[in-house]
Amino acid sequence: MQQAIVKDILFLQQKSVPATKADLFLAQDLQDTLLAHRESCVGLAANMIGSQKRVIIFMYGMVPVIMFNPILKRKSSPYQAEESCLSLVGSCLTTRYKEIMVEYLDQNWQKQTLTLKDFPAQICQHELDHLEGILI
Repeated sequence: MQQAIVKDILFLQQKSVPATKADLFLAQDLQDTLLAHRESCVGLAANMIGSQKRVIIFMYGMVPVIMFNPILKRKSSPYQAEESCLSLVGSCLTTRYKEIMVEYLDQNWQKQTLTLKDFPAQICQHELDHLEGILI
């Protein structure tokens, strides 16, 4: 179900807690909300829709990728990027990495590893920051 976008900075700055199988419903809520904002949004973290769980979604080309309890395992080639966020006004410069490797649980609660480059890596890093309470 589509959810409202949280704009409360104090809420967004809190660290998210690990997701459990009871949180699998968040995948659909995140997907529905992302779809509703597809003109201006390429990724969401669960705290952006009011849940302090470690769950993110981002577009990998035309495919939405859901990650439960993602962990950034490797990063390389830093660069400066300008980003904006549905939860915030304006845009900011931030450091991102051209290539990352993320370990996570999929919707079947199976461990996966994904290596991302370029824009998909940037989107994923933005959402991973949300889980840590880091805002651009």
